[in-house]
Amino acid sequence: VTVASKVFHIGTPGKPWGDEERAAWLAERSIKRSYQDEVLAKLEPLKQVFDVEQYGSLSYIPDKYPLFAAKTRGWDKSKPFVLVTGGVHGYETSGVQGALLFLQTKAQHYSQWFNILVAPCVSPWGYEQIQRWNAKAVDPNRSFNGDPFAEESAALKSLLSSLGVAQWTAHVDLHETTNSDESEFRPAKAARDGEEYVPDYIPDGFYLVADSEAPQAAWQKAIIDEVRKVTNIAP
Repeated sequence: VTVASKVFHIGTPGKPWGDEERAAWLAERSIKRSYQDEVLAKLEPLKQVFDVEQYGSLSYIPDKYPLFAAKTRGWDKSKPFVLVTGGVHGYETSGVQGALLFLQTKAQHYSQWFNILVAPCVSPWGYEQIQRWNAKAVDPNRSFNGDPFAEESAALKSLLSSLGVAQWTAHVDLHETTNSDESEFRPAKAARDGEEYVPDYIPDGFYLVADSEAPQAAWQKAIIDEVRKVTNIAP
């Protein structure tokens, strides 16, 4: 596939998007799956085991996009605190469903040793639309510092601040590299930012991304060694 064929159809090459281009992009989005059926309905029975609490809603359609997190019960300050997030990029299905599966199968067991908080779908609009960005063409995963602003990121940060946890021992942020990154997202990102699209590589298999300021090589190797038993590891 040539680079020329990947020029995104919205915007002017070399010119960042303004309100008109973002509106044109939004007008092309459509709902492809149900946040209610695939996420909220699965949280409902978990209320018998966890404290499932709403921590906000998206202004796009507040009643349609409430934001929920699940806490293990009986938090004890002597235990380490662990945060699990999914769906920061809404189109990454495995992160959302993986976080829910963890709640359904393992979280209560591990609560013997950890205080656990799970936000399974940080970006529900993106989940329904199968989009990396939110409705304003902003990447929530690039917005936790507040610039650019994303409601999804701000709501999660507000939740964490309200809990008064001085130090999270681990944050497991579940992501997925999809085939649409090269066919749609990266060309769209280049157009949005007024940059030239440069083809990139999509890893095939499981991989981890370390915190550059606090790498934990041994811990990550232990995870990869276990995951290798059930699926392939990206080269």
